Amino acid sequence: MNSAGSGGVCLEDELIEPQARQFGKAQILVAEDDAIVAQELKCRLESLDYEVVGITQYAEQAVTLAEKLRPDLVLMDIQLRGEMDGIQAGEQIRKLRVPLIYVSGYCDGPVLERAQRTEPYGYILKPYRTADLRISVEMSLQRFRAEQERVRLLQRFREVLASVKTLTGQLAICCYCKKVRDEAGNWPDIETYLMQHSDASFTHGMCPECFTRLQERIQAIEQTGVAAGAVVLG
Repeated sequence: MNSAGSGGVCLEDELIEPQARQFGKAQILVAEDDAIVAQELKCRLESLDYEVVGITQYAEQAVTLAEKLRPDLVLMDIQLRGEMDGIQAGEQIRKLRVPLIYVSGYCDGPVLERAQRTEPYGYILKPYRTADLRISVEMSLQRFRAEQERVRLLQRFREVLASVKTLTGQLAICCYCKKVRDEAGNWPDIETYLMQHSDASFTHGMCPECFTRLQERIQAIEQTGVAAGAVVLG
């Protein structure tokens, strides 16, 4: 089995037919200190229908590019050039909320423990197959999309909760004029009270019973011949 460090070209026995992508081509940033390995990794990713938006050999530049380009995923080697290593860069990239996969030949305990603390989405051990690369990348992308959707729904839920006003408990209402006593001891009419304590609004109409009663009063006035402008109590 050929590995990632065996040359600078894509190997035909490792190629996989690209899948149709619902969200278009995912953009991936590659941080790898070996230029030949980086180019081969780029070739493999492109054969899987991903887009490589940048390649760097330096940890500090990986952080800068991740912040500037906002890729869908970063493939990060642990041994990079510069004052930081890949794990230190990964810690900063995690704060940018950009998903990260380590691609490294290191598998000893202390390195893995440091890497785990940066909460990567995956860890690919060199040498690797293209199939392993595809599975890890696709699972990481799907996980990140699911997390983004969950965050969006949670935010929407909080917005809805913040906008909802509810009335609970007992209300003191006048049995004659139907005004309601509020928290300050005032007695606003029930329409005003409901609009202040909920998102309800009112449009006025007339129920069938009141309409019938009003008709009867009008007919009574017409029959008794009350003068125009007179006040009728009933």
